Amino acid sequence: MSDRDNRIEPFSPRRRGTVDYMRTAGRRSNVHGLVEVDVTEARARIRTAEEETGEQLSFTAFVVCCLARALGDHPRINAYRDWRGRVHVFDDVDVNVLVETTVGGERIGVPHLIRGAHERSFRSIHDEIRTAQESPDPTALSRLESMALRLPGFVRRLVWRLPQWFPRRWKDMAGTVAVSSVGMFGRGGGWAVSPTNYTLQVTVGGISRRPRLIDGELTTREFLALTVTFDHDVVDGAPAARFVQRLSDLLEDAHGISTVDER
Repeated sequence: MSDRDNRIEPFSPRRRGTVDYMRTAGRRSNVHGLVEVDVTEARARIRTAEEETGEQLSFTAFVVCCLARALGDHPRINAYRDWRGRVHVFDDVDVNVLVETTVGGERIGVPHLIRGAHERSFRSIHDEIRTAQESPDPTALSRLESMALRLPGFVRRLVWRLPQWFPRRWKDMAGTVAVSSVGMFGRGGGWAVSPTNYTLQVTVGGISRRPRLIDGELTTREFLALTVTFDHDVVDGAPAARFVQRLSDLLEDAHGISTVDER
């Protein structure tokens, strides 16, 4: 059997960072909830705005806006436990969001930190995401970062233990919650389940069209697949369920999109 068609490529330093993150996240007490949310109204408003203005509004910005509002109503979800067993509850909602951008002619997702999302309008979050998407190569590493990713694995992975050791330092570096938009890379419904170093991560999956009975009439609706991941060491089941219900209500009500001109 010939192996002439095989190709050996170097393993990039950035991929090492991803491996370190996933290995460390797998040690946490992650609990995943698979949720479907009717986003027909939100999608309709986004399409209407595009038809009227020619501007495509960011669906990820909409999710971030709803998430930040839900955390404002349930602040104890926005918390971390440190190595001494104390729980740090943060007032600021700093969202680490996966933004789709073009690097080297290829569409990829890169992390971007949206500070103070609980005090931001949908439009403000949308504008920041669009600016991040247009930034020149946001994946470029500094010299110090490149050197750090070449350290031995057990040393590199120490940084991902910051949430458990120093929650404030973790917040400054990586935010308090995460939104990962896996659905941006495909079409149709479906969930994605991933470990995380955050107390709360929302993974946006695909959108599917299915019938739903509303006021006695059967209509076709658009359903968003969401994976809501909690650190069970910090968040119990009942508060998590109440938070998910609040988030679902905000998404179904198209929270924030009715005021797209608000800055």
